[in-house]
Amino acid sequence: MATLKRQFITDAAGTTIGILLPIDEFALVAETLEQRIAGQRTEALLRQMEAAAHDPLFLADLTEAMADLAPGDADWWEHGA
Repeated sequence: MATLKRQFITDAAGTTIGILLPIDEFALVAETLEQRIAGQRTEALLRQMEAAAHDPLFLADLTEAMADLAPGDADWWEHGA
């Protein structure tokens, strides 16, 4: 029976860039990895949202979209009593 062990993946310079794990070892760390990846995605999305507030192209598109929707908004919003 073959015994599986961790296998390190290296680049041409010999620097370790990855690892192959037996499935039982991966199962031990899978939840932690998923949480970390989800956190990194959330942080990246937040950075993009913060940058959008200063992006002239995004702001121009937003202004155009708001102008296009203004007639519909005027029809649906309650008018002052």
